[in-house]
Amino acid sequence: MSKLKERWGVNSNFQVVLIIVVFSLNGSFATYIAKPVTALFGLNSETSNPWMFWPVRILLVFLIYQFTLPIVGYLFGQFKFFSKFSKKTLSRMGFKRFFKES
Repeated sequence: MSKLKERWGVNSNFQVVLIIVVFSLNGSFATYIAKPVTALFGLNSETSNPWMFWPVRILLVFLIYQFTLPIVGYLFGQFKFFSKFSKKTLSRMGFKRFFKES
């Protein structure tokens, strides 16, 4: 637990537990939200080509996850950590121009 606290820059074990809970809840939330979004695009696992459906679905889950992570983190009082985490991840993916230089 001490390695996670040091790596994430948090002070208490409770914060580590909250962060782990937020990661897991947001994963389920992103998957749940991605289903109607893929349907909105007209993609369905039964009727669409799997080579088209799954890459689109995985990309949507990943993007939804990154953008909802600070929101779910806010609900658990960890907005600052997750905002920084999402910005760092999206910057590594090439979305640097969407964030202010800090």
